[in-house]
Amino acid sequence: MKFILRAILFFTVICVTNACKTEATEFKIAFGSCAWHDHPLPIFHEVVKHDPDLFVFLGDNIYGDTKVMDTLRAKYARLGAKESYQALKNNVEIIATWDDHDFGWNDAGRHYAYKEESKEIFFDFFEEPEDSDRRKHPGIYGSYIYLHEGKSIQLIVLDTRTFRDNIKRYDGSKDGERKYFYPLDYIPYTAADSTLLGSAQWSWLEQRLKEEADLRIVASSTQFGIEYNGYEAWANFPHEQERFLKLIKKTNAEGVIFISGDVHYAEISKLESDHCYPIYDITSSGLSSTWHFATGNENRIEGPIMDNHFGLLRIDLSSQPAKLVSEIWDIRGNKRVEYGIDLNELQF
Repeated sequence: MKFILRAILFFTVICVTNACKTEATEFKIAFGSCAWHDHPLPIFHEVVKHDPDLFVFLGDNIYGDTKVMDTLRAKYARLGAKESYQALKNNVEIIATWDDHDFGWNDAGRHYAYKEESKEIFFDFFEEPEDSDRRKHPGIYGSYIYLHEGKSIQLIVLDTRTFRDNIKRYDGSKDGERKYFYPLDYIPYTAADSTLLGSAQWSWLEQRLKEEADLRIVASSTQFGIEYNGYEAWANFPHEQERFLKLIKKTNAEGVIFISGDVHYAEISKLESDHCYPIYDITSSGLSSTWHFATGNENRIEGPIMDNHFGLLRIDLSSQPAKLVSEIWDIRGNKRVEYGIDLNELQF
C-alpha cells in the first residue's frame, strides 16, 4: 500500500495516491462539465465504476445564471443533494473550476458584479479548506502535483472568468457568415488590448510551468485547441492563446495537454503552432447537457460525441515509453473514443 501525503506549497498540493484501490500502475483522471442542477445526473455512477483517482469539474457545474446569491446557493444545494453526486463525492477526490453559468451569468467575465460572493459559494460547496491558497487571492485558479510511481503529474486549474474582458460581438460581416451554417456570436480580438487570464494569473502560471513535472494537465473551462467558430473559446483571444504557447516554450515546460468543457459535446483537438510542440485539447462537455450540432473544427482529430458522457485520462508514467490514453465514455457505458498520446511528442 502507498500512503497518502498532502502538503500545500505555493498554491500546489502534493498527493501520493492510495494503490490499494487497484493493482494497476495507472493514474486515472475523470473529468467533465455542463451539469444541470435539476437533472438526476446518472453519469456520476458511470464515473465511479471506473474507480478514478480524481474527478475534475470543468465548469457549468450548475446553471446558476443569477444575480441573487441565495438562488445560486439553492442550485448548488440541489446538485449536492443528488444521490449520484453523493456517490461521486464519497468515492472520488473532486477538484473544480467554473465557467460562466456557475460563475453567475451567461458568457460573463470580470464585469459580473457578484464574482466575489459567487467565489465563496463555489468554494464552500466544493469544501475548499479555509486555509487554502485558492481562497487567498482573487479568482479561483490553483495547481496540484500528484506523485505516482515515482513520477509527477501536475494539474493546473485555470480561472477563465474572473479576469476576462468582454468578448467582442460579431459585427455582421457577410464574409464571416458564408463559412458557417449557424449565427455567429463573437469575433476575435485583432489587437492585444484585452485579457483572458489577467496579469496576476499569468504571473502565477509562469511560476507553475517552471516547476518540475513529468506531465502537465491544464484544466480550462473553455476550449483552447479549436479553431475560431464564432462561440466562446480561446480563439476569441488569439493573442492570449499565442502567449500561452510562447510561455510553454519560454519555461521549457514539456508534457502539456489541455482538458476543457463548455460546448455540450466531446472531441479531441490538436493545435499545431510555430511556438510549441503540438497541444492536445480533450473536451468533455455533457454530464447532462447536449447540443444539436457540433461546430466545424479543422483541429478535431476525434469526435464529436453528442451523447451525455465523461472524459477519462489513463496515465502510466512508469512504463517505457510513458503512456497517456484519453477516453470518452457515454451514459450507456460505451467507450466512444480511445486515443493514445505519445508523451515523447510533447517535448522540445
